[in-house]
Amino acid sequence: MNLEADIKWIQKELDDVKDPDLIEAFKHLLKFRKKSIATTIEDYNNDIAESERDIESGRIHTQSQIEKLNEVWKNSL
Repeated sequence: MNLEADIKWIQKELDDVKDPDLIEAFKHLLKFRKKSIATTIEDYNNDIAESERDIESGRIHTQSQIEKLNEVWKNSL
């Protein structure tokens, strides 16, 4: 496949995704790719604060939860 075909396929598949955890995982993945490496103490501290907010808001998953999500994802292919 070429890049254009891959993008179209991904867009088509995303239209069918209804799992909020999977959507959240995609959002984090897409945000991460745009994020540059922290270069200052302030950037580092902001990353820590954001992580703490994620923990407090329950936007985290245990290893076993991720493994279960992975199995669900693999079985949906």
